[in-house]
Amino acid sequence: MGETGGDSWQRPSTAGFTVWPFAYRRSGTDGSARRGELRLAASAGSVSRDVPSSQGSHALPSHARAASSRFSSRAGRPGPPRMSAPGGCRSDLDSRYYRLCDLAEGWGIALETLAAVGAVATVAFMFALLVLICKVQDSNRRKMLPTQFLFLLGVLGVFGLTFAFIIKLDGATGPTRFFLFGVLFAICFSCLLAHAFNLIKLVRGWKPLSWLVILSLAVGFSLVQDVIAIEYLVLTMNRTDVNVFPELPAPRRNEDFVMLLIYVLFLMVLTFLTSFFIFCGSFSGWKRHGAHICFTSFLSIAVWVAWIVLLLIPDIGPEWDDTILSTALVANGWVFLAFYVFPEFLRLPRQRSPTDYPVEDAFCQPQLMKQSYGVENRAYSQEEITQGLEGTGDTLYAPYSTHFQLQNRSPQKDFSIPRAQAPASPYNDYEGRKGDS
Repeated sequence: MGETGGDSWQRPSTAGFTVWPFAYRRSGTDGSARRGELRLAASAGSVSRDVPSSQGSHALPSHARAASSRFSSRAGRPGPPRMSAPGGCRSDLDSRYYRLCDLAEGWGIALETLAAVGAVATVAFMFALLVLICKVQDSNRRKMLPTQFLFLLGVLGVFGLTFAFIIKLDGATGPTRFFLFGVLFAICFSCLLAHAFNLIKLVRGWKPLSWLVILSLAVGFSLVQDVIAIEYLVLTMNRTDVNVFPELPAPRRNEDFVMLLIYVLFLMVLTFLTSFFIFCGSFSGWKRHGAHICFTSFLSIAVWVAWIVLLLIPDIGPEWDDTILSTALVANGWVFLAFYVFPEFLRLPRQRSPTDYPVEDAFCQPQLMKQSYGVENRAYSQEEITQGLEGTGDTLYAPYSTHFQLQNRSPQKDFSIPRAQAPASPYNDYEGRKGDS
């Protein structure tokens, strides 16, 4: 055994096996054993059958045998014990999902219950909308059904996203939160805004938008938020790093979350202001639909102002962030259902009211058929019929016959100018002229 600087390295070996580089370090000054770095051998040691195993167990010094026994006990012993599951959760459940079943944190169970009930109610409204398509008598209300179905899809997504905020933030829920929160609300408020534009035309007696134009407006307004969210995720995650959101500091993460929703706030305020123009028309039947949009937008603004203020207050700890955001999702989803979807469904099956349209409206009243070329069919012209009856009275009108009407032909009269004629002379038969003739 060589010594260098008072310290020496010794390679212990046993008769039964060789451990390399299982080494221990001894002090050359006092001879006391110190704990060295234990290294596992990359390859198994060669087994020797010449020496009994009982003798090999005494080949190591006492302190080396103690270190070997400690290492063996650690290798056979399992890892650190798992955290005990809270009350109401299974013992084998991942800790990320404890909020869904933890009885101590009752807010998670309450919010997931309200979100589940809201999702079921939204699906029921979607099926009811498909059933009511054939029962809607007003064509202008029927044109709104595709956009309202898209609105219900957005509300269903809002209730479903609540579960992503109840589950703890990680690499899977982080991108989902940042992307879908703004996209789903952009869909909802875009549908409300497109509906408001159509009502502005109807309440003034103008020709309304077609269903395709209304749906295109809603989809076009919402696509802007999609582009913003995708660009933010790509730049923040650096394309692949999905764990960047849990690693961000809580104040920075909350500020980025609110800044990402500026366009949704713009849509919300624009919808609220646009709804006021619906009350300026002459036909009050459409103003009730405008009241639904106005009140829904107002309550949504109140909910958003509340959760943004609570999220950015530094006094509230970051452990309440998920509670605030999930509560905002459930509250706004129920605002959509209670103050817009349900009142609109009550008015869909109603009969068309004549007071909702002008008396003479080109897009509501049936138009008289009139040929643009050829012989005009006077059987469909009421004015010509009236003039014919007020004429000589000889016209016999047949309402479903051709335009050639039956008339009584009167005898032809002589309208020639009489000519001057010389009167007969009284002396024509005088003095025998009669006899000569």
